[in-house]
Amino acid sequence: MTVGAMRSSKRIVICGGGAIGAAIAYFTSRRGARPIVIERHEVAGAASGKSGGFLALDWCSGTPLDPLARRSFDLHAELSSELGNPWGYRPLTTYAGYAVEDAIARRQSGRPWLSETVTITSCLGSPETTALVEPRAFTTGLMRAAEMHGAVVRHDCAVNLVRGPSGAVRGVELAGGEIVEADAVVVAMGPWSILASRWLPLPAVLGYKGHSLVFETGATIPAEALFLEYREASGEILTPELFPRADGTTWVCAISTTGPVPIDPADVAPEEGAHARLEALCRKISPALAAAPIKARQACFRPVTVDGLPLIGAVPGVDGAYVATGHSVWGMLNAPATGEAMSELILDAAAGQVDLAPFAPGRLRPLDPARLRGASCAAGEIE
Repeated sequence: MTVGAMRSSKRIVICGGGAIGAAIAYFTSRRGARPIVIERHEVAGAASGKSGGFLALDWCSGTPLDPLARRSFDLHAELSSELGNPWGYRPLTTYAGYAVEDAIARRQSGRPWLSETVTITSCLGSPETTALVEPRAFTTGLMRAAEMHGAVVRHDCAVNLVRGPSGAVRGVELAGGEIVEADAVVVAMGPWSILASRWLPLPAVLGYKGHSLVFETGATIPAEALFLEYREASGEILTPELFPRADGTTWVCAISTTGPVPIDPADVAPEEGAHARLEALCRKISPALAAAPIKARQACFRPVTVDGLPLIGAVPGVDGAYVATGHSVWGMLNAPATGEAMSELILDAAAGQVDLAPFAPGRLRPLDPARLRGASCAAGEIE
């Protein structure tokens, strides 16, 4: 894998220890830069540790995300090979289907791990075009690899941007008042990136909550992912996604909600009844899931923007300030290419592998900081 011949001793502060922050730390440290990751909760403590980890080569075809996704899909395979695959990179066959909660079993799905009420309608991807990683292991593994190249992780909270006389970035201020000097600062805090709108002219980054279950399925489910349309007895349609991982667990989601994002990622809690509803669905569609113990019940917020595209690039009007967030459901897929592109942008002044123009932060109107209602690192919620 080519990460660039030019080496740099730039000191880069990365606010956020999720998959995007870890990827930026990895690619910049490989170039000889000195990344310092500021993470208030824990590395992979939010969506980067609780998401599905599904990867697809060509599912963004025809959209501005397509080049980023294709580059990142290839990088996932390269990284897993080069770093010993500590995060269970696993090619998959991916199917689509449908089921009805109160239906009588009428046809075989052809797969013993699925109920006879499930109908498979199409193959969405092959092992050449779809794959999976365990997201927490991927994020923490990439961060450890970055640390081996000199990156540093600090558990603290960035509360302000520090600028020099010319207005250029000079570092960040931490909650205790300490100043961490930097040549560049990257905001990569997922939905919490909205807090940086107090320091920088950034567009809104919102949070969309997802609920998931992780089952201990062992070898009962093969390397087959499933995207299902499921009609409950009430008539409501859910769209569960089922991903069997290399570690013998299976991740399933189906229920998403909106609502305020708590300031502290540790305070994210599920909506009442969401996990029970999801569990009932899982027991209905799969005898393998019905027999499996539940390892984890999870809830997390995915970062989204108003136009559905991530923010990746330099912050307009503030020399040395950058942002990389808003990746929505494709954060785990697009983390490697985002990290690579940000490394090139910061160290070479331009991204070489992927055109970042569609993701420029300046395409959207900056958020009015007054909308944050006094939210701080210590208390409150983000509306």
